[in-house]
Amino acid sequence: MSIGRLTDHEQRVLDEMERALRRDRRLDRRLRTFRPGSDAARFPRPRTVAALLAVSVALMVAGIVTSEPAVIWAFAAVWPTTLFAAFRLLCRWSER
Repeated sequence: MSIGRLTDHEQRVLDEMERALRRDRRLDRRLRTFRPGSDAARFPRPRTVAALLAVSVALMVAGIVTSEPAVIWAFAAVWPTTLFAAFRLLCRWSER
């Protein structure tokens, strides 16, 4: 890969691509309103938190009833994840 100037043909192609991108109003609006870190991937969805809560409760009940170490350890692994997801969801709701 060279670090020199672009050829005339490459420069024309690049200029044409830039003109086409400048005419794209939807792209322009998305770029102007884009905030890094504001995507939904940062926060869990309510369904995800509800599912984690249901699994946690089921594991807790199963652990209490059976006293099986594997079930108790599974609950111990899922419960902090559930609490963290619920906390992040509450943070998202409180930002509005």
